[in-house]
Formats: sequence, structure tokens, C-alpha cells
Amino acid sequence: MKISGSEAIIKCLIEENVDLIYGYPGGAIMPFYDSLYNFQDQINHILVRHEQGATHAAQGYARSSGKIGVVVATSGPGATNLVTGIADAQIDSTPMVCITGQVSSNLLGTDAFQETDIIGITTPVTKWNYQITKASEIPEILSKAFFIARSGRPGPVLIDITKDAQFEMTDFKYKKHKKLKSYNPEPKISKSKIKDAAELINKAKKPFIIFGQGVILSNSEKEFIKLIEKTGIPSAWTILGLSAVSTDHYLNVGMVGMHGNYGPNVLTNKCDLLIAVGMRFDDRVTGNLNKYAKQAKIIHLEIDPAEINKNVKVDVAVLGNLKNTLPLLIQEVKTNKHGNWLKKFREYNSIEYNKVIKKDLFPTKDKITMGEVIHQINEVTNGNAIIVSDVGQHQMIACRYAKFNETKSNITSGGLGTMGFALPAAIGAKMGAPKREVIAIIGDGGFQMTIQELGTIFQTGVPVKIVVLNNDFLGMVRQWQQLFFDKRYSSTEMVNPDFVAIAKGYHIESEKISKRENLKQSIKKMIDSPKPFFMEVVVGKEDNVFPMIPTGESVSNMRLS
Repeated sequence: MKISGSEAIIKCLIEENVDLIYGYPGGAIMPFYDSLYNFQDQINHILVRHEQGATHAAQGYARSSGKIGVVVATSGPGATNLVTGIADAQIDSTPMVCITGQVSSNLLGTDAFQETDIIGITTPVTKWNYQITKASEIPEILSKAFFIARSGRPGPVLIDITKDAQFEMTDFKYKKHKKLKSYNPEPKISKSKIKDAAELINKAKKPFIIFGQGVILSNSEKEFIKLIEKTGIPSAWTILGLSAVSTDHYLNVGMVGMHGNYGPNVLTNKCDLLIAVGMRFDDRVTGNLNKYAKQAKIIHLEIDPAEINKNVKVDVAVLGNLKNTLPLLIQEVKTNKHGNWLKKFREYNSIEYNKVIKKDLFPTKDKITMGEVIHQINEVTNGNAIIVSDVGQHQMIACRYAKFNETKSNITSGGLGTMGFALPAAIGAKMGAPKREVIAIIGDGGFQMTIQELGTIFQTGVPVKIVVLNNDFLGMVRQWQQLFFDKRYSSTEMVNPDFVAIAKGYHIESEKISKRENLKQSIKKMIDSPKPFFMEVVVGKEDNVFPMIPTGESVSNMRLS
């Protein structure tokens, strides 16, 4: 029995156990939406208010659930509106399958209405993309798409399907791919490299681990914790690695990077062995590469061969899936403790606490600080919530101070730094982990980039909690202008609308907090609410995020003020 190409798309999704998709209909994808009408009991379609919102929601869903996020959009502007989210997913290794409609194949290349070469546009920001012009291709190509998106180092895939291919009738047979010719998502593990790495670890007097999102993506949290507890090695995280290890774990020494913790950054240049686990030596982590860990031997555990020696030259590269390489390494390393070395991190933390953290979390001045908002959220949630942060000062504050007991709890835009990420990503995160509390932490600038997704919250009733930290500035840019451009605040001051009135317009319960004495009570009210809740907190206009590594400086040269 033959079925239409559009129905074949849906059957492929069902075969891949997809029960939730984010999208926005239009002319070139209309046959798909017509077929979807008959499958509403099997696939829940979330109508977003902008296609970019669909990609970020799919990212949030993928990051909280560990599944693949699925997005559907029409051709032309519908497809191009996906590009920012696709680029974000690519650099942050988020598995996503985007399906776009396209003009009929006889119109390709004619500049037809709403025709855009989305394959050419997205080639640099996808793991793979493909244009389907025949209905018979749909099962094979979509099976490949899901396999490629989830395997190895995950990432986004885009499949563009012409309108006539959606109408065309075809036989349907689906076979899930387990391998593809000339595609090797997981490199072969070298036992000798494992032994070489273990030898360096066993000899090291001052070893230091930096772990990234690779630990979470490979579901290797237990193995990683077993490694650090056996070796006693102090371990710090990148912002995407945050929550892989409980923030209160005795070997968790904090965050590396531009606004990370004092000790992990400074001691990167004092360790004798640096072990990178599932991270890519991003420039925000390394600072000036010419002054980065030059005194140390370096081990890199990584699934993607392209990351080896890309930014930092390493002594031992252990390629492979961490789920497989970490147990092998654990067998080879000796039980150890590095008490005196760990004490150094505690000493630096004490300095940072007195000069920075105490003022952030327990301020004496009138204005509420971003840090104390995060601290009060920790108090109410006991570190059990998923925190979805946008991009800017509030992001760095949230990553610095949020407490996490569970993995997959910190969701943010890392590599691309996409303002507007948090609101739609929080929608997806809540749908991916419906039993967990999901709180979006957003600045007044980023909030207005995707504010229309309040409509998606209103229509679906998804009970996300939204906290806008409002300083009437594009805060991070303003901080740079203050510190490095003589306080020439060019185009960074915001004249904001009444956010509470807007949220109420979407029938979302809302509050505005400007006094410290009301903060904790209002946060508790928000968390206790079974419905969506919006809270605007007025914070200091010219508060800065410290510590900070100025651009071009060594990680050793952190500014505490």
C-alpha cells in the first residue's frame, strides 16, 4: 500500500520514537501539516511563535531529556529563521533534526516565491544536510539523519523536502541505521594511549582535570566521578560541563574561563598535568594560548579527532567515547590523594569568597544583586531545579552560583552565545523533563529577543518559571564599555516596557520585585505555583561580574575587581 511522502515523514518520526516536535507551518510544508492532522494522538506538535524559538525549544528538550530535538519549518524565511538555532546546536553538540519544506522540484533555482538555498546556507553549521526531491528517498534519508544527529559527537542535521516529494506516493519501509559507509562516529580506542595517560596521571604531583559537556553527552557521569575519586584529582568545569558532577562534591573546585573561579584559572598555570575530559579548549576557557598551561603535560580525552591539537597541543590524546575510555583508564590509574594540592584551590577560593562572592551573595547595599537572586533560588529549590540561562552577565552569575545535584541541569548557549536562547529553551527543557522544576534566568535584553514565546507558554500551559534580571542595560557589553572603553556607554542602555503587564497580557501570573525583603518569599511563591510564573527582579544598573580575565590575557591574570 502506497502512502504520500508527507505521511512517510511522520511514520519515520514515529519509528524513531519521536512524540514531540516544534514547528511553524507555511506553504511549502503544508502537505506535512495536513498529514500530521491524522497523527495528533501520536505526535504532539508545539506551535511556536517564531521558527528560531522552535530550534531553541528543541535544544532545551534535547539537553534535558537526552533525546533528539525535532523542528519543522517551511521554505524561505521559515527555513532561514532556523539558522541561528542550528548554528548554536552545532557548536554546542546538541542533537537536532530539522525538516524544512521546499518549493516543488521543477521550481528549484528559479527564485520562486519563498525559495531559498537552505542546503547551501546551512552546510557550514550542520553535521549533515540533504535535499529530498523524491518521496522514495524519505525513509532512507531520515533514518540517516537521526543516526548522524545522535551518534559520535552529536549535532544538528537538516533535511529539505520539496513540496512535490511530499505529495508523491511511495512504498514505505523503514530501517534504522546502525552504521554508514565512510562515517566513523566513534574512533577506535588505543589501549597504549590509555596506558600512556595513566602513567602520566600516576606520576603527577599536581594534576588538574577540566571536564566539559562530553561527560554529559556520553552519559559518563558515574564513570567520571569514579575516576576523580580514585585519583583524588581536583576537577573544574566548563559552563557546558556544569552539573555533570554535583556542585558540592569535594573534588569539584569550580568553573574555568573568563568569569570562572579564581583558583581553577590561576592554578591551570601551576599544575604539572592538565587532563581535558570531553571539552574543546574554547578561547573563553584558555585565554591567551601562548600563556596557557605551558608548564604542564596535557592529556585530552575526546571523541572528535578534529579537536585534538586544534587549539592546544597535547602530549597524550585518548580518542573514543568517554563511556568506553573512562572505565579503561580507571583500571590503569592508582588510588591516590592530592591533599596539599587540593588545599591550594581552597586557599584561592577563600580569597575569591572574601573579595567577590560574599558581596555577590550577601550584599549590604540597597540594590538587589544578581548573585543573591541565584542564591535565594538555591535556597528554595535545594539545587534540584534545571536552570536555563540566557547570555550575558546573568548567565555568568547563574553558572557561577547555581547549585546542582543532578546532571543535565544547566542549559545555556555556550559556544555561540545566543541572546534570546533561554525562554524557548526553557519551554523545551520542561517538556523534556516534565517532573523537574525548570527556571529560566534571563536579562532584559535577551528576553525581548524571543519575548513572543510567552504566547507558546500561554497556549500550551507549560509551567516554566521565568526570572528576568532587569538592570536596564545590555549588561555584559556595558561592563566592557566601563572597563575598557572609558565608560562610553554606546547603545547599551535599554528603555524597557512594562514586562509584568506584557506577561499578564499572556495570562501568566507575574510579579515585580525591587525590594530585598520580598525576594525569597516571591521566589517560593513562584516555585510553589503549578502554573507558568513570571518574575521581574530589579537589580543594580552598573554591577559587574568578577573575577574576569580580560581579552588577550593569561588565565593567571584574573581581575577580582
